[in-house]
Amino acid sequence: MPKSKRDKKISLTKTTKKGLEAKQNLIEELRKCADIYRYVFVFSVENMRNNKLKDIRTAWRHSRFFFGKNKVMMIALGKGPTDEYKDNLHKLSRFLRGEVGVLFTNKTKDEVQEYFGNFKEVDYARAGNTASMAVTLDEGPLDQFPHSMEPQLRQLGLPTALKKGAVTLIKDFEVCKEGDTLTPEQARILKLFGFEMAEFKLSIKCMWNSESGEFEKLTDGDDDDETKEAEDEDSEGEEGSE
Repeated sequence: MPKSKRDKKISLTKTTKKGLEAKQNLIEELRKCADIYRYVFVFSVENMRNNKLKDIRTAWRHSRFFFGKNKVMMIALGKGPTDEYKDNLHKLSRFLRGEVGVLFTNKTKDEVQEYFGNFKEVDYARAGNTASMAVTLDEGPLDQFPHSMEPQLRQLGLPTALKKGAVTLIKDFEVCKEGDTLTPEQARILKLFGFEMAEFKLSIKCMWNSESGEFEKLTDGDDDDETKEAEDEDSEGEEGSE
């Protein structure tokens, strides 16, 4: 029986170079921005929400934001004095840990801190967030829900039943206590009942001035212990690269 032309073996070891090319383009873009803009800030994000970050990008069209790919951004800025793109630029890299981003702008430190210090928006908490208050639902009819929602509410753990066609909570129900780490079910219940417990905000951690080459650590949203630990890691990396 002749071998089918469709029966071809494909090696899974063959990969494209698009990933490497994308990283190189990001490095080039970051360094280009370091040449164009006067200030570079590193900021951290609490309760990340893509739609709200998009709103900030729109409001700050005059500037450039880079978020994610911390290791690639560290390479672009420099991990130490020997490989930094510009004087003292590597000092920003030790803050590139966790949910952080880089802002390139011509706005001054005062303008940046004022805007981001005031930009806070509440949203519904997600699983894993900490409950900011205790929530207990009182026994009685839940008129805000159609009868078709009753099975879904029961699946979430709520003691509900249909009484005369109305969804009813047959006894008081404690959703969460203050300080609880929320489960997916708790987060869903809080959202259904309109309890917003998450606050989206950005905190400025540090700044670099391209004209003077000066680096400044900013106290807003920064933690001395984490910074010291990052500095120790940074110095170890420099010793290892020598």
